[in-house]
Amino acid sequence: MSTDEEVAATSIPYFIGKKENIIQTRRVLKSVGGRDVLVIYHQGDFYAIDARCYHSGGPLQEGDIEDFDGRPCIVCPWHKYKITLAEGEGLYQAVDPSVKPLKPTWCSKGIKQRIHTVTESNGDMFLTLNDSPGTIDSDYYQTEKYRDTFLKEGQKKMK
Repeated sequence: MSTDEEVAATSIPYFIGKKENIIQTRRVLKSVGGRDVLVIYHQGDFYAIDARCYHSGGPLQEGDIEDFDGRPCIVCPWHKYKITLAEGEGLYQAVDPSVKPLKPTWCSKGIKQRIHTVTESNGDMFLTLNDSPGTIDSDYYQTEKYRDTFLKEGQKKMK
């Protein structure tokens, strides 16, 4: 597949389910266009992000959703990395030692997790993959190399 065909393929809206079903389950894991995507319904909004954490591939479908600095985030269950649902930003708390008293503030690591677009049409929900150029950290966990390694390790653990 050429690069133009890949971009065109990612711009296709994929049917992912009925709105009421996604609202009821709150989270749906879908394999769409060669990517594993987590679709989340939280406080009246739909979000879609790559299903594995950008840091070490943790399963985000098992993560808690919490607000940090007024922004809804998913917390990776493996290492507690915080990722904004709307932008895919990695957040961390920092302290400026020159400011007394010390007060932690939330800071951004930048976009780390690829997010995707969820739309609704007559009760049907669709997912359009993010086709923005450039690599985002979570892209690594969508590669065949990672999937092969992950599946082999999972099979060893099951034996």
